Amino acid sequence: MSITIEKDMDETRQGEAIQMEGEGHKGKKLYLESYGCAMNFSDSEVVASILIQQGFTTTQDSDEADVVLINTCSIRDNAEQRVRNRLTQFNKAKRNNPGMVIGVLGCMAERLKKQLLEEEQLVDLVAGPDAYRELPNLIQEVEGGQKAVNVLLSRDETYADINPVRLDKNGVSGFVSITRGCDNMCSFCVVPFTRGRERSRDPQTIVQECAALFNAGYREVTLLGQNVDSYRWNMTSKGKIKDETKPTTNFAQLMEMVAAVHPKLRIRFSTSHPKDMTDDVLHAMAKHKNICNYIHLPVQSGNTEMLKRMNRGYSREWYMNRVAAINRIIPDCGISTDIIAGFCGETEEEHQDTISLMREVEYDSAYMYKYSERPKTLAQRKFEDDVPEEVKQRRLEEIIELQMQHSEKINKAQIGKVEEVLVEKVSRRSDEQVMGRTDRNHKVIFDQEDAAIGDYVHVKITDCTRASLLGEIVK
Repeated sequence: MSITIEKDMDETRQGEAIQMEGEGHKGKKLYLESYGCAMNFSDSEVVASILIQQGFTTTQDSDEADVVLINTCSIRDNAEQRVRNRLTQFNKAKRNNPGMVIGVLGCMAERLKKQLLEEEQLVDLVAGPDAYRELPNLIQEVEGGQKAVNVLLSRDETYADINPVRLDKNGVSGFVSITRGCDNMCSFCVVPFTRGRERSRDPQTIVQECAALFNAGYREVTLLGQNVDSYRWNMTSKGKIKDETKPTTNFAQLMEMVAAVHPKLRIRFSTSHPKDMTDDVLHAMAKHKNICNYIHLPVQSGNTEMLKRMNRGYSREWYMNRVAAINRIIPDCGISTDIIAGFCGETEEEHQDTISLMREVEYDSAYMYKYSERPKTLAQRKFEDDVPEEVKQRRLEEIIELQMQHSEKINKAQIGKVEEVLVEKVSRRSDEQVMGRTDRNHKVIFDQEDAAIGDYVHVKITDCTRASLLGEIVK
C-alpha cells in the first residue's frame, strides 16, 4: 500500500506496504494513496483496516491493483489539480487492466462527486469521509457494472470501534483521531461542507487506542481534530450534560487521561483554535512532562478586521492574550501557526499588521499560503477575490522570509543546550545519522552511535540550519 501525504508547504511522506489478508475479496490487490492533512492520513488507516478485513492484500504498484483509491484534500486548488493528474495516470493504466476500480475518497470526493463521476469520467467510485464502512459494498456495485457513490455526512460516525492499520514507516509516531467534522465556519474554509458537523469520540476508546500503540512500540501519539480544543464528550456545545449517568470529558481532561497511559508516551495534538483554547489545557500541559511543550495555533491574519472577514471568532488582542498565557504557564513552549496572504480585500496596512504580529510572537515555524478561493465557502459567496496575484505572491514572500529569520534565530538559541530527543528514523543525509524531535518539535540530526529508532536520547545541540538542529549524543 502506498501512502503519499501532501502536507503543508509541499512536504510529502511515503508509507509502507502492509501485507495482510481477510475474507470477502481474498486475493484482490489494493493501492491507496492519500493527500492533504494528518486527518486524511489517519482516515487512510481506517480505510485500510476495513478493506483488509474483507480480504484485500496491498500493493505499492498501482498498475497491478484491482482497486485504486485516492484519499483527497480540497483545502487548496493545487491539491485538487494534483489529484486530477493522478487520476488521469490511473485511467491510462486501466487500459491494460479494464477490471480496475478507481475511486476517490475524502473531501474532494464529497465536493466534486458529479464532475468526477459523470462529466470527467475519471472515477468509478466516490466515498465521502463518513462512508468508509460502505466501501466493500460500493466496490461490489462497481464490479457489477454500476457507478457507486456515497457522500452522506453523519452526525455520529467516529470509527471509534475500528482498529486502524498503521501505515507509517517508523512505528514510532501515530495519529489518533479524537473528533471528526467542524462546527466553525471560517469564511475561507471548505471543511465544514466536506466533513460535516463536529462530533467527539468516546474518550475510553481513545485511551485504549493510545495504550495499544504504546504496547506495539510506538512512543508518540498526536491527537487529531479540526479543532481539538472543542473536544467534549457527553456535553453539548453550550456545556449541557447529555446523560447525567455518565461522566463528561473536555480536552484538558482527555489529555490527562492519555498522559497517564505511560510516562514514556509523548502526547502532541493538532489543531488548536485560538477562540477555544483555555488555560486548563495549558495547565494540563505544564503538569505532565510527557505532553509536549508545543502548540500549533493558527492565526491566519494579524488584523482584527481581517479576522472578522475570515469569521475566525477572535481579535488580534484575544490571540495575543492566548500567546501570553502560553508563555506564562508553559515557559519555553514552541508555537507554530498558519498564515494566509492576500485574503479578500486585504490592504497593505492589514498585511503589515500580520508582519507586526509575527515580529511580536516570533513563531518557531509556520505554514504560509496565498489565498485560494474555494467553492461553497462564505468567502466565495460574499467577498471578491480582489487581491492581484502578484501582490499575493509578494506578500507571501515577505511572510516566508520573516519566518525564516525567526526560525533561524530560535534554532541558534538552542545551540549549547542538551535536549531529550525521540529518535524517529534514519536521516536523509547519511545512513549513519538519525533524525528525531525535541519536546518543542524541533527536528534534530545527529550521529546514530548505539541509539535505536524509538529510543529517547539526550543530544547536545552543536549547530543548526534554518530548518534543523544538529547535535551529538551525550551519555
